[in-house]
Amino acid sequence: MPFIELQSNLPASSFPEEFVRRLASSAAKALDKPEDRMNVVVQPGLPMLIAGSSSPCVMLSVSAIAVTDTADKNKEHSAKIFEFLTRELGLPQDRIVLQFHALQPHQVGKKGTVMSFL
Repeated sequence: MPFIELQSNLPASSFPEEFVRRLASSAAKALDKPEDRMNVVVQPGLPMLIAGSSSPCVMLSVSAIAVTDTADKNKEHSAKIFEFLTRELGLPQDRIVLQFHALQPHQVGKKGTVMSFL
């Protein structure tokens, strides 16, 4: 049940609903998770700086159980997600920053309980 949160200073028009669906699909493939388990939020139009510059940029956070817990896994995920974002948004790699967060089953709630019990 991965969580993808994309923040950007690009305008909302850069992120139509179809982009959000493609992001979910691409992230699901990168993380080897079913698309129907993906949770995606896109926050456009934010005041942002990356490396001291307010040029167009994206920060993307990936939080998941069991798939973001090693450097080797995250290196693979990073390559796939960067490829998607640079292609879809036309941004150079130095204007994109990714964060990976390893979640434990007890840190994710669903259906009135936590994933440890589902």
